[in-house]
Amino acid sequence: NPPLQGAGVHHAGMALLGKRNELRVLRIATQGLYLNAENFGDVLIPNQYVPPGTKVADVLDVFLYCDSDDRLIATTVKPFAEVGDFACLQVVSADERIGAFLDWGLNKDLLLPIREQVHRARAGDWVVVYVRIDELSNRIVATQRLNRHLNLTPATYREGEKVKLMIMEKSELGYNAIIEGKHRGLLYDTDLRVKLFVGQKVEGYVRRVREDGKIDLALDPAGHGRIAPLADRVLEELQAKGGRLPLGDESKPEDIRAVFGVSKKSFKQAIGTLFKARKIVMIEGGIALPIDQESAGEKREAQRQRELGAKTNEGYRLEKKWEKPTGPVRPKRAPEEKTSQRPIFKPVKPGAEGTQQK
Repeated sequence: NPPLQGAGVHHAGMALLGKRNELRVLRIATQGLYLNAENFGDVLIPNQYVPPGTKVADVLDVFLYCDSDDRLIATTVKPFAEVGDFACLQVVSADERIGAFLDWGLNKDLLLPIREQVHRARAGDWVVVYVRIDELSNRIVATQRLNRHLNLTPATYREGEKVKLMIMEKSELGYNAIIEGKHRGLLYDTDLRVKLFVGQKVEGYVRRVREDGKIDLALDPAGHGRIAPLADRVLEELQAKGGRLPLGDESKPEDIRAVFGVSKKSFKQAIGTLFKARKIVMIEGGIALPIDQESAGEKREAQRQRELGAKTNEGYRLEKKWEKPTGPVRPKRAPEEKTSQRPIFKPVKPGAEGTQQK
């Protein structure tokens, strides 16, 4: 497992044990090449590690360590971790008297002494360690006592700053993590949407640097950069579920995490933003879209139907306007003949017959 902080190459000055160094080839020997390791004198790089075509006066990028016989040796193989790095390494074997031996990518395993173990390491375990040089033996060893090697000076991280993290250990509140290979911070269980494991390397964000120097971390960016995408997801879920969701302020954290994969705190911030923007309403047992708010699909379908109806009606009107009659034609009624005078009818009185005119 590669170290958390990147290891650099030592270019000039004294050669460093447990680090990569740029060393010049002095001479060629049967067993390999001899390099000028400055303060360490001439150091052998065995033939199996010599790059093809290397000649005298060439400069090689090599790692310096001690072999099984405690002889200083150089190699072009890059180990999983160097002196000064935190890394998660696997236990190859364990000895109850000496300690555990870790695979760090080289032929000789890295020793984790008994006195440097916090928890008894067994073969097959993965352990988070710090690689250092033992002051008594001057050998490269590993230690699980990580707090001794963390930076205790006040951190200068900004709120929302993106950082590299290595999960250090599980705690009651969440997970302690190593920040940029220097400081210690805390990821709270209530803010996590995924399960983490010790030794895992992730990218995170500084949520807050407290007055006492403790650092709160998160896996999501703080502020609007985190809330806005979640709010959009809530709206999409509402539209997909017909405008209602059985999740709200009183919902259980595990129910919220099962649907959106976020903490209850993040969910409440998201729906609070939507409520203030009048994009949702609070109902008993959850949230809903406003009554007059149609889903995007419903709006498109309604608009399509309106357009289709308008085209159909217009076509019908045009067809009726230019339609010619196809049935039998009823004959027109002839107009009545008009007279110039109306007929006069005079009533005849009874007994008037035979009456003479005077």
